[in-house]
Amino acid sequence: MLQSLIDRFCRLLSAVMVLFLAAMVAMVFGNVVLRYGFNSGITVSEELSRWLFVWMTFLGALVALRAHAHLGTDSLISRLPVTGRKICLGLTHVLMLYLCWLMFQGSWQQTKINMDSTSAVMQASQGWFYASGLFFSVFAFLFILADLWRLVSGQMSEAELIGVRESDDMPHGNPQAPK
Repeated sequence: MLQSLIDRFCRLLSAVMVLFLAAMVAMVFGNVVLRYGFNSGITVSEELSRWLFVWMTFLGALVALRAHAHLGTDSLISRLPVTGRKICLGLTHVLMLYLCWLMFQGSWQQTKINMDSTSAVMQASQGWFYASGLFFSVFAFLFILADLWRLVSGQMSEAELIGVRESDDMPHGNPQAPK
């Protein structure tokens, strides 16, 4: 139940990333055409593209976290017995939860500091720019906590104990595609 909810949320994030990328391409391409063809431009294009890129990066990191698609090495972990793998995975999840907390604290401070500052062109609160770190840290915390619960409750298979997938195992362009 929880896993399917997280999977649907990640599909939603993937769709939002597609929209962000399409908007960025349209704005930047349109701006290039306007500048070179008509000696004008869209002033908001560069700033909004930068904001969308930052948000898209954090959203992509969440989707990759869910798919266990981040880079890693498994040369030591793959040689450990199952109990050792469980202990190592549990420790790494606890450390990642702590890092999410640190990121949340820093992002919260930056968001508060910049909430009253407005961006140069869009005149939007800079706090929304830094809120991307808040969004990431909260949902990454929840994703990692769900995986940790699966580990502790014995719902995780032996194959999942190594949190690294070979690049050949990764479907290109769709991390949720079946193996």
